[in-house]
Amino acid sequence: MSNALPDKPALEGLEDKWGSVWETDGTYRFDRDAAISRGHASVYSIDTPPPTASGSLHIGHVFSYTHTDVIARYQRMTGHTVFYPMGWDDNGLPTERRVQNYYGVRCDPTLPYVEGFVPPHDGGEGKSVKAADQVPVSRRNFIELCERLTVEDEKQFEALWRSLGLSVDWTQSYRTIDHDSLRISQKSFLRNLERGEAYQAMAPTLWDVTFRTAVAQAELEDKEQPAAYHRIAFHRPDGGTIEIETTRPELLAACVALVAHPDDERFAPYFGTTVTTPLFGVEVPVLPHHLAQKDKGAGIAMVCTFGDVTDVVWWRELDLPNRTIVGRDGRIIADAPDALISPAALDAWAAITGKTVFSAKQAVVDLLKESGDLIGEPRAITHPVKFFEKGDRPLEIVSTRQWYVRNGARDEDLKARLLELGRELEWHPDFMRVRYENWVNGLSGDWLISRQRFFGVPIPLWYPLDADGEPVHDSPIVPSMESLPVDPSSETPDGYEESQRGVPGGFIGEVDIMDTWATSSLTPQLAGKWDTDPELWNAVFPFSLRPQGQDIIRTWLFSTMLRSALEFGEKPWEHAGLSGWILDPDRKKMSKSKGNVITPAGVLEQHGSDAVRYWAASARLGTDAGFDPQNPTQVKIGRRLAIKVLNASKFILSFPASENATVTEPVDLSMLATLRRVVGDATAALDAYDHARALEITESFFWTFCDDYLELVKERAYAEGTPGQESAAAALRLALDVLLRLFAPVIPYTTEESWSWWHDTSVHVAAWPTPDELAVAAGGEPELLALASLALTSIRRAKTDAKASQKTPVTSAEIAAPAESAERLRAVADDLKAVGRIADLSIVEGGELAVTRVELAPTDA
Repeated sequence: MSNALPDKPALEGLEDKWGSVWETDGTYRFDRDAAISRGHASVYSIDTPPPTASGSLHIGHVFSYTHTDVIARYQRMTGHTVFYPMGWDDNGLPTERRVQNYYGVRCDPTLPYVEGFVPPHDGGEGKSVKAADQVPVSRRNFIELCERLTVEDEKQFEALWRSLGLSVDWTQSYRTIDHDSLRISQKSFLRNLERGEAYQAMAPTLWDVTFRTAVAQAELEDKEQPAAYHRIAFHRPDGGTIEIETTRPELLAACVALVAHPDDERFAPYFGTTVTTPLFGVEVPVLPHHLAQKDKGAGIAMVCTFGDVTDVVWWRELDLPNRTIVGRDGRIIADAPDALISPAALDAWAAITGKTVFSAKQAVVDLLKESGDLIGEPRAITHPVKFFEKGDRPLEIVSTRQWYVRNGARDEDLKARLLELGRELEWHPDFMRVRYENWVNGLSGDWLISRQRFFGVPIPLWYPLDADGEPVHDSPIVPSMESLPVDPSSETPDGYEESQRGVPGGFIGEVDIMDTWATSSLTPQLAGKWDTDPELWNAVFPFSLRPQGQDIIRTWLFSTMLRSALEFGEKPWEHAGLSGWILDPDRKKMSKSKGNVITPAGVLEQHGSDAVRYWAASARLGTDAGFDPQNPTQVKIGRRLAIKVLNASKFILSFPASENATVTEPVDLSMLATLRRVVGDATAALDAYDHARALEITESFFWTFCDDYLELVKERAYAEGTPGQESAAAALRLALDVLLRLFAPVIPYTTEESWSWWHDTSVHVAAWPTPDELAVAAGGEPELLALASLALTSIRRAKTDAKASQKTPVTSAEIAAPAESAERLRAVADDLKAVGRIADLSIVEGGELAVTRVELAPTDA
């Protein structure tokens, strides 16, 4: 044995002990040479989710990352060269805010880079600095501060991940805002541009007025909001009216049409005619469209530019004019639409211009009451309203120039290809594929990737300015691939000088950045060093597994699939593993926004990493799991299992064993035959990405092994020199060897500790057990162990019924069983006598197995 058996095995301290050994020995280091020489088929590569470095880990991270780690450890033991990197997502709004608060600065892309810049604050005191007092710095300086701060955050994250026992290769890491990520993100965008997949357009854009940025479809969240239907009269040429109902009367000046369903007989006579808007006197058409709902409001809708996403569809499909009146600040713009020409219309416009949409609504309602065009009182309702997932105000739709990437919404061939790749991907669980397909089929527009923020990956373009100083957007200036990454807001394109920035005949840099998903969608390229290390890239891509949460199928999974389809024409992974959610004691999803998340550090410290991993591994992929920090039942069960593994290992290894001993006794062969089945079933479960089933199968056998088999044979295992001793000791050691390997992916610290008592190498680089290792048990009958367990249970029950201790000697006992069972039990009679302390045991034929007679030895008075 490598180490002496401890006096009292314990879980405490195993994380520090073995964590340092694994790091020193490079136990989980990716073997690049082996991967390249053996080829892609020998590699198991994982597209690990990069956690947000500026945030904090919660118990949900522990849950899902454990699922990934179990698979990684299993694949490593089956002989694969495992590529298991870790990324850090430090590109986004959370990091931007954290850097602002921590250092008291804000990003201004127009400023030049300052070498050796020292921020005004360095620590918590920056939180008290008002936004107006934050010092503006260049984008490059801001990114440097981000990298400085996130390095410290990442150290804390890494320490927790190491404590949890993630078998990550920490030499394989990346950040989503580092130099390589900037280059790869910009290169991928420029290649999209070359192929015509990226394009710029003036278009209706979902806009968050708080963050002053465009919002993509994948970032939307519906929230139920109170509202009111206002019934408003539009005037027909014949003097009659058509009444509509709307929740947004403030957009009356932006009205461009009325629409009703083609089959709605109430409005069919008016299709092709016009009506005049109240207050503003603009003539608009009445048109049919299948999206109009007969039973919503008055059955006929006012189309405005733009009140909601349906307005955008009507505007586009019916070729309507654009009369946008809401600005990027959420207020009514100063200039009235060209269609407003009458003095009355301009007076009404003057009453709302400059107001927020909420104030404008009240002003329009007051004017409608005065004109008599508001019919009755507003009718209160609640309805879903679009919000930015990080915002707290309803989105507006404004017309802006933005960058898009084609995603299949308007390209049937691309959509069909994305659906085909989704069918090629192995989903775990399989029903998650439907969510992906529903998202692809439901896309209504191309992917908006530009953002009007300062911190992030710059869109790498400049625009020439014409003689009037206006940018020529259709002829962007594109940098060379070799010059990437670039920041157009502070760097000069080839052929120009800085003095030409912003002057007629010169140039202007693009100031927008890319959506964070535009970088996160490239995690395979970032981890696999796509453009700098072709040997590594060919070894790991396509990746074997994308593990992630089910809630970001529409964002991360879809966008990565899209970028891979556009760049490589294939799916980026072979498998997708989708973890469920963590639920609080009230069965509500844990989330930061709800304030019900649990940080894992305390749980790991109190119960031990293996116990927490057991809890996580007990839940199947796609299945939600509850967690009650006051009573973490499953965690406690996991701790009990880990302790039992340590104690059982020590007990088994304390028996004298001969190196060349063979297993000969029927019950020993029966136990190994049962274990042989367990190995086959657990392996099949893990191959099917059902780690919970593999754990369940293994654990069920383990408790039978400890409670019944080990108790049954321990007296024989102690009895040196007897015929059955070597058989028992050999069977016990073989079973322990197999069981430690079966448990290793779930409870790595416990199994490594036990393994080290009699092996020189790590259990985590040992081969995964196979049924062939247990070929010695080929002739064993698994039914014998089951019968012996049942008989042992019956003997124990007989003593309990007699109110006697299990240690009480028995003068004689009789077990009755069906003839075939009785014959089998006679092969284990000596072990039953020993464990039951039975002097004379008779096994006779009878009905169901039962102890029919037991005579306790007399006790001293």
